[in-house]
Amino acid sequence: MPSLFNQTPSLTPTQPRHLLGFKAPSIGALVCVATLGSAVPAAHAVDGCLVLLCFAAPSWRAIPQCVPPIRQVLRDLARGRAFPTCGMAGAGNSASHAWASAPAYCPPQYTQSFSDETGTYYTCDFNGAVSVNINGAPFARTWWNMGGDSVTDFSPGAKAQLGQWDNRFDRDFARWQPTLPPFFFNNAP
Repeated sequence: MPSLFNQTPSLTPTQPRHLLGFKAPSIGALVCVATLGSAVPAAHAVDGCLVLLCFAAPSWRAIPQCVPPIRQVLRDLARGRAFPTCGMAGAGNSASHAWASAPAYCPPQYTQSFSDETGTYYTCDFNGAVSVNINGAPFARTWWNMGGDSVTDFSPGAKAQLGQWDNRFDRDFARWQPTLPPFFFNNAP
C-alpha cells in the first residue's frame, strides 16, 4: 500500500509504555508540539502536550480524555487558528499541521476527480493533516475535515510498535484499491 510515510526511515523499536489508558510508543520525551509558524494565535484552552500524546495514540476516540481536546483542535484548525504548542520540548518529537491539496497531498483513497470540457479537477475528502514525529521519524498522520471526521495513517514503524491501532485508513485503502484498473499497478511490458 502506498503511504506518505514510505519516503522516510522507520522508527527505532522501543518499549511501549502505559499512558492515558493506552499503550503508546516510548513517549518519555514526547511532549513537544511544533507550531505552524503562523501569526494566528493558537487556542489557549487546549493543552498542546496532551494533543500530541492523543494524536500518537492507537485511537484517540477510544480515550475519553482525548476526545474533547482533539475535537477542539480540529475546530480551531478549521477556523484558521494555529496548532497548539507544548512547552516541554523533547528532541525529535513534534507535531505539525498542513492543509490538504489533491492530488499531491491527499491519500489516494480520499482523492476525488471530476472532469469536464476544460480539464480534470481534484478534491480531497479531508481539509488538512496533523503529522506526529517521534524520535525524528514520522509516526502518525491524522487527516481531518471541517465536518469533524478524521482518519489516521500510522507509519510502518508505528504499527510495529503499537501492535493494535485504528486501522480505518488501511481498510479504506483496501476498499479503494480494487477499483483501479490492473495496469495502474503493473504497467511493465
